[in-house]
Amino acid sequence: MKKLYLIVILLLFWSSFGWTYHIEVLQISNISAYDETYDGFIEELAKNGIEQEENLTINRHIIDADAEAGLWKKVGILLKIKTTTSKIVDARPDLVLTVSTPGTKYSMNKLIGAGIPVVFTCVANPPLLGCPSVAEPIVGITGATLYIDPFTLMAIVQTVKPDIKKIGIIHSDDDNAVAFADESRIKATRLGISIITKQLEKSDDIKPAALELINNGIEAFAIPLDQYYGLRNLEPAIDIIAVASEHKIPIFSFANFDQKGALVYVGSEFKHNGILAARQAVKILKEGAKPEDLPILKQEELNISVDLGVASELGIDIPQHMLDAAKKL
Repeated sequence: MKKLYLIVILLLFWSSFGWTYHIEVLQISNISAYDETYDGFIEELAKNGIEQEENLTINRHIIDADAEAGLWKKVGILLKIKTTTSKIVDARPDLVLTVSTPGTKYSMNKLIGAGIPVVFTCVANPPLLGCPSVAEPIVGITGATLYIDPFTLMAIVQTVKPDIKKIGIIHSDDDNAVAFADESRIKATRLGISIITKQLEKSDDIKPAALELINNGIEAFAIPLDQYYGLRNLEPAIDIIAVASEHKIPIFSFANFDQKGALVYVGSEFKHNGILAARQAVKILKEGAKPEDLPILKQEELNISVDLGVASELGIDIPQHMLDAAKKL
């Protein structure tokens, strides 16, 4: 009995004073949105008693995937992901946070195979990882998604401007953006809207593509979740806003970024996505939950912002119920 009592005391002492959680972070692309996500993750962990300089060791690995990445550089990025993943496996962390679809997609099998729980964030389409749906995890991995049904987004476009029938989407080979463009083309037809898409390399200038779509008769631009728009200090976002403004064409941004000029912004907060990922991590680390038993989380209430200055310039009257629900810029 005395022996059992001593063991209990030692366990309590260790859990109070000696237990340290070890998390490794694998992130692809060095963009400000991912900094917001990481901040949300760290802050939420701290709220749940897992805090740096107290009981948390966390290492963040950022693999830069810049706008000039041609074929060979992309191969190099994949090799860096594999090398970094191997280092993470060797470190034997309690959990790995993967940031972005590529960061998750090209590391998850090795991490899961090593028995390390994985939580992802900034993944807009979990089925691209092999998940059965946007809400269902698979063995060894769960997370927080930025997914929003394109049908919902196109319905918002139609609410704001009912006469829009043709929308242009310019995107890169970003997995999330390609999936969004494909799904939008299918679902928009149910609303009588046709989607015209144009795919670019991440190093391409957006202005010629924007002018091409305007010449093809588009009546609005939609900006998808796409790393392309966040690269080069938001240069593509700034340029498409300038072209659209010159031609009096509204922009509906389905990604929240710090660049004014779109008519309407709809999306999830990157910081909140990090918060949701942290909640998954807490359940795994503190409660012993298995990733496959935790449904993928997403922000339920969308952030909607309306730029009244742009609306005035374009002569668009935003419906009152939309104004009531939206933040005014």
